[in-house]
Amino acid sequence: MSSPGHHSSTPSHGAADAAGHGDATQYGISAGGTGDAGHPAADAAAREGRRRGGALEASAPRVVAWEVTRSCNLACAHCRAAAANGPYEGELSTAECLELVTQIAAAGRPILILTGGEPLLRPDIFEIAEAAREAGLRAVMAPNGTLVTPAAAARMKAAGIGRISISIDFPDAAAHDRFRGCTGAFDAALQGMRAAQDAGIEIQVNSTITRLNVAYLPRLLALAEELGAVSFHPFMLVPTGRGKDLADDELDPDDYERTLNWIYDAQRTSPLFFKPTDVPHYWRVMRQRAKADGSTLTVHPHAHGGLNTLSRGCLAGVGFCFVSHVGVVQPCGYFDKAAGNVREQSFGEIWRTAPLFTDLRDLDALKGKCGACEYKRVCGGCRARAFERTGDYLAEEPYCAYVPRGWSPRA
Repeated sequence: MSSPGHHSSTPSHGAADAAGHGDATQYGISAGGTGDAGHPAADAAAREGRRRGGALEASAPRVVAWEVTRSCNLACAHCRAAAANGPYEGELSTAECLELVTQIAAAGRPILILTGGEPLLRPDIFEIAEAAREAGLRAVMAPNGTLVTPAAAARMKAAGIGRISISIDFPDAAAHDRFRGCTGAFDAALQGMRAAQDAGIEIQVNSTITRLNVAYLPRLLALAEELGAVSFHPFMLVPTGRGKDLADDELDPDDYERTLNWIYDAQRTSPLFFKPTDVPHYWRVMRQRAKADGSTLTVHPHAHGGLNTLSRGCLAGVGFCFVSHVGVVQPCGYFDKAAGNVREQSFGEIWRTAPLFTDLRDLDALKGKCGACEYKRVCGGCRARAFERTGDYLAEEPYCAYVPRGWSPRA
């Protein structure tokens, strides 16, 4: 399962973020001059950053992606966890999971993404989901779709799951099945979507985008619309886990830029809500395009969490974090560095005080182009990609083509 958490691909990081037909305001864009503005939440984030200097406040988490199990019945080419059909030793017990639900709710009641691996392989998954609902959390789930039978979908709905994300990476079965490492995965995912929709659960389509399938983006979007999805999340590859084998297939910076501009244009005419994930420079592209268009970006009707999930590009350690199957808390699922472990500290304590998270909230600590960029408060660069490429999570985003005003590498 790609996560999300993201990611992730999770239902933001996964299912955490669709609309009706009508004028442009329904697509998240309304007419009107913006001056130097863009997304209103991005502008708010910029004002917040100016008020506090370079440090972002350690506010409550907005989205938490939780890998409830690493076991998976697929073997996807890009899997950040290199997940297999376990079992995996040391996974959190049911009692530990229920305590973690309580701690996450106490930290600020974020959207909770139940991901994996394949979350439906965990026998107590519905007990966990019900506990999340009772704790006041909005829980969503990121299955791969192949195990979403009518019975499973009914139990999801009864447990309070209102949306799931299912990944479709190619618009045809043969290519999707090869990418997912399982014959029949495509057809099973579509059957799972129909079962979920019949149970009254919304569907989000995620697609991990590489050189292998970027040309199919229009067809993937058309398929998502045809399937009745409410949102479409293109995940830009972060080569971790098995995904390292796809490093040569990652889009280069110029291809990223062209792809993000295509997404901006497609969002204007599609009824689906788009959320490009693991590509924070989209928040820069939105601002640049809105200024050029004379448009104001507004919150899409089906952007789950509203401004909370759209306030800036990279939310790792700022508004988002990931909890692994053994309780390790990370900035995101693709960012393989521990901030703490819930078996040793409370979730809230890790979120508030972990030095790794403190570093990520200090925008003045960003290096290279990211440190000099006028968009750093609304973008921040992908910290996971910087860490994977350089070993330094504060290094500049390696896949961004933008050159900040006045920037010189020797400056």
